[in-house]
Amino acid sequence: MSAARRQHASQPREDAVAWDFSTEPEFQEQLDWVEEFCRTEIEPLDLVFPGAAYSRDPKAKALADPLKQQVKDRGLWALFLDKELGGPGFGQLKLALLNEILGRYRSAPVIFGTAAPDTGNMEMLAAYGTDEQKRRWLYPLMNQEIFSAYSMTEPQGGSDPSLFQTHAVHDDNQWIINGEKWFTSAGGRADIIFVMCTNGMFVVPRETPGVEVMEYPQLHNHIRYTDVRVPLDHLLGPEDGAKVLAQRRLGGGRIHHAMRTVAQVKLAFDMMCERVLSRQSHGKVIADHQMVQEAIAESYAEINQLRLMVLWTAWTIDNSSTREARTQIAACKYTCAKVLREVSYRALHVMGSLGTTNLTPLQAMWASAPTMAILDGVDEVHKVTVARNVLKGYEPHPGLWPTEYIPAKREQARKKYEDLIAADPDLAAWADHAARAMARGH
Repeated sequence: MSAARRQHASQPREDAVAWDFSTEPEFQEQLDWVEEFCRTEIEPLDLVFPGAAYSRDPKAKALADPLKQQVKDRGLWALFLDKELGGPGFGQLKLALLNEILGRYRSAPVIFGTAAPDTGNMEMLAAYGTDEQKRRWLYPLMNQEIFSAYSMTEPQGGSDPSLFQTHAVHDDNQWIINGEKWFTSAGGRADIIFVMCTNGMFVVPRETPGVEVMEYPQLHNHIRYTDVRVPLDHLLGPEDGAKVLAQRRLGGGRIHHAMRTVAQVKLAFDMMCERVLSRQSHGKVIADHQMVQEAIAESYAEINQLRLMVLWTAWTIDNSSTREARTQIAACKYTCAKVLREVSYRALHVMGSLGTTNLTPLQAMWASAPTMAILDGVDEVHKVTVARNVLKGYEPHPGLWPTEYIPAKREQARKKYEDLIAADPDLAAWADHAARAMARGH
């Protein structure tokens, strides 16, 4: 890793305030190891044996499992989980720093036990599951003995829970689920599916009779649930508690998407910078063209704005809760989609015709930007959330003029000094002159 890309910073002075952008040397060593491990082990696996990290095939597992064991040996497995649940208990901030590396490589999240949608589902099980549910589903998910999916969005209602129709009926010792879900990511290969109904969240084994995974789309599946019967203990959390569980799950999922997006846009930026120094156009290196320099400068600023917002949000979660950070999480979600779209497009454009092919990651990266703006709730919904929550901290101004109306503020300020002005003609002349000059300026 080059010195320019390391996150080291000088140690803070003893009298410094608690405001720090450095990474502890011990964890930085872990990050350095992760970067080399991903580049020398995970990327070659992806290129030669794509999908091996997720595969149940014994030969594929023989390739991927030793890599997963190396991660476990380093104490980096399931980094997002607390120690009592089998993770290292590092919290969201360190997960964000780790995801800045993992997000560059397709299989890295699963090799490190931090792959979506399993992470969000594990967090729900950890928070709301009974001891038996954790034994049955959480620990096997942690060990990747099984995989999961999250089934929320519906064809007629999108991600608006008030429009959902999928419902579970209590029948003796069973729940009977009927409904239709759309865009259930990884539903076709999941062992268990977390199904959001109008009256609760249910864990449904995919092989349960009545679960019909439609042929299209292939990755984000369309699933019909027709008289699907599950035992009573497959209800996760309280009855009618689906919305609460969904917010818990989606909050974590959204910030994790943003973390991985930081890695993606940094990859696009690296490719762009390398390219502009390597090719010439109109008699000079591309990097010398002013419009290219603008693309580099804009991308640099946007990437770092996103990164700092993500790290700040992760820090907030670690020091409070996902609920307390919900406004920041929403802002991260729509900002990451925007930055992904803008930076990947600039990089693709700088790359030229090669960028439009599948011979670099850029075409797929740019094509994924609209999906990022829809996953876990469309951008517009998140913007409404941010605006509403931000405005709760403000009040309408009294009277006709806004708070920062200068003539009114000056009048109030003059009252503060009225005794001084009355006693000193020079100060009075100064204040009167300033007021006249300001009036003329308007």
